[in-house]
Amino acid sequence: ALAPRCGWVLPGLEQRLAVPGTMGPATARLYAAAAKTAKKDAKRTRQEKVKDKPPPRRRPLLSKPVDDVYLTWLYKRPSYELEQAVGMLKKFQELDFTYPKQFVYINVSLDMALQKKKKVDPFSSSVTLPHRFTDEVNKVLVFTESVQEAEIAREHGAAIVGGVELIKWILEDEIQADFYVAVPAIIPKLIPLRNKLKRKYPSTRKNSLGSDIPKMLQFFRECHEYAVEDENIIKTRIARLDMPTEHIIANLKTIIHDICTFKPSNYDPIVRRLVIRSATSEGLLLNLDGILPQVQKVEEKEEEKHAVEEDQQKPVQESVST
Repeated sequence: ALAPRCGWVLPGLEQRLAVPGTMGPATARLYAAAAKTAKKDAKRTRQEKVKDKPPPRRRPLLSKPVDDVYLTWLYKRPSYELEQAVGMLKKFQELDFTYPKQFVYINVSLDMALQKKKKVDPFSSSVTLPHRFTDEVNKVLVFTESVQEAEIAREHGAAIVGGVELIKWILEDEIQADFYVAVPAIIPKLIPLRNKLKRKYPSTRKNSLGSDIPKMLQFFRECHEYAVEDENIIKTRIARLDMPTEHIIANLKTIIHDICTFKPSNYDPIVRRLVIRSATSEGLLLNLDGILPQVQKVEEKEEEKHAVEEDQQKPVQESVST
């Protein structure tokens, strides 16, 4: 009974409902632009609401747990002195009855930032540790075309010795070595290997290019190599757990001091975080005080020098005035 009669339309409504059967290109573009603008406005409104929403409040971490069982994420991660941490690793091994000669590892988080947007490039390095912890000897290849130098290299433990004839075999991965050293006379002929060897290409900066073949072989056969992974992480082993504590500490400090040479001393220290662990234990966060090298800025040294000179000149000036 309430339904309108068939064909009954309110006055003026038929003009509003009248839509052309086909829409022109210009009208279609107008409708598309309007829809796009409305979509952008809606998206901008949602983003503004998210920005205006206050960040969730996080409870400050507690310093030290009272009970033996606790939620670790509610407390700050404890840091330990180096000697204390090594002692704890040795204690873990005794309590867990694990292999006593397992390796000790360190995970080093680095601050690679420099001035503005510059940063330290990922690097690799080799160091001679004060206390060797493995009997493994690195495989060293020596490039030389001198018969006499080749004989010296073989006598001092070179795994492979040769000249330009080795280039083809290296490019085809028929010959591989842990380290490559060369004498200066042959280095211009080794340019085809630059892209292949990359960081292992002989250079004076890495002490792998020189005339003292015995010295280079002694270093590279026994050195310890580490490299930056994932742009700012170094993971490397440093000792065996059954070694004396002072030997483990000496090896760790040797590697850390070498890492610190890759960033200028007038910036913040490159080592930001240091964790030590054994093969079967949890990681222990170390207190960096006493581990990082104490580097005094050159400017501070000059200021102290000028201050000392001024103090020395004052008595002389006073005596002259009197």
